[in-house]
Amino acid sequence: MYKTLKTKNHLTTCSANFSRLRKILRDFKKDYYSFEILYYDKKDKAEFLVLSRTPHTLSIEAKFKNADTTLVNFLLRINIYIDAELAEVISYQQEKPAPFFATSPFSQSQDEKYQQNRILTEWLENIFLNGAVETKKINCLND
Repeated sequence: MYKTLKTKNHLTTCSANFSRLRKILRDFKKDYYSFEILYYDKKDKAEFLVLSRTPHTLSIEAKFKNADTTLVNFLLRINIYIDAELAEVISYQQEKPAPFFATSPFSQSQDEKYQQNRILTEWLENIFLNGAVETKKINCLND
């Protein structure tokens, strides 16, 4: 019974992430998206790059870049399952979680996969709360 609850919670999170990503990325029509996140006086960026596209699945690399540094604050790789309407984080900072059927290595917690998907959830919620504008639209206003 414990595993059923864990799976249900994971699927709910992945389904909600799919809905958020579909809204932000407008049904996944383009291969690259760049947004400036609007809060305070900072110019943080969110970038989404489609790595591979099939009729039913997308692989996306999502980056958050802080305006104060040239380093990427975090990098997520996300698989989007269009038919199932699920978006699942497959790696965080280029480290993959151990599969559910394998014993976790010492460096990973048991719920690492869930934590990675929660990071995506919270980041997408932050984008919705603060707003985001496509970078090209901002550049057109400055010309």
